[in-house]
Amino acid sequence: MATEPTAAARTAGVSVRAIFALVTVALAVFAFDQITKYFVVENLPLGEPVPVLGNVLDFVFVKNPGAAFSFASGATWIFSIAASVVTVFIIFFARRIRSLTWAIMFGMLLGGTLGNLADRLLREPSFGLGHVIDFIRVAGFPAVFNIADSFIVASMGLFIILTIRGVGLDGQREVKPGAAGSGAASHGVADSTPADSTPDAAER
Repeated sequence: MATEPTAAARTAGVSVRAIFALVTVALAVFAFDQITKYFVVENLPLGEPVPVLGNVLDFVFVKNPGAAFSFASGATWIFSIAASVVTVFIIFFARRIRSLTWAIMFGMLLGGTLGNLADRLLREPSFGLGHVIDFIRVAGFPAVFNIADSFIVASMGLFIILTIRGVGLDGQREVKPGAAGSGAASHGVADSTPADSTPDAAER
């Protein structure tokens, strides 16, 4: 007689689809970031604003020795190490991901992290201390940023949404104990669904 697979059985193994999505998104973000930086370096004068959308958006080529959005300048080597740790962590952690949405989130984070890490490792003045290329400036925002920064922030926003919704790495949505049962009880129906998680087809 067939039995319902346990949570451990459902999450066993590696999801090739999720890994493929993560890698594809990461490579796309990395390529987009590096291509835009190449054109900025080759075509824009250093430090001179180029209007793009009136007073709302302009491009200004700057070399940033600090973290994302030009914060903490002068600690480049610390961020190089931190970015390397994040990269290794995501690669190691990827085998646990089953949800495509989580895979996309980690892909954006990995691609953005690698984009800025490549600058720190390969650009002047030296290996590990290279300056990150920033060029996007939005009116009212206190710093200049790049495509990698944008995707890192977007991934954090998606992380918050998934966490609030209770979507796990396996694509299952957690249900608070008693929430489903109280609804069923109010209709006089016993709840036979496990209280810890329910499938979320949108996240599979």
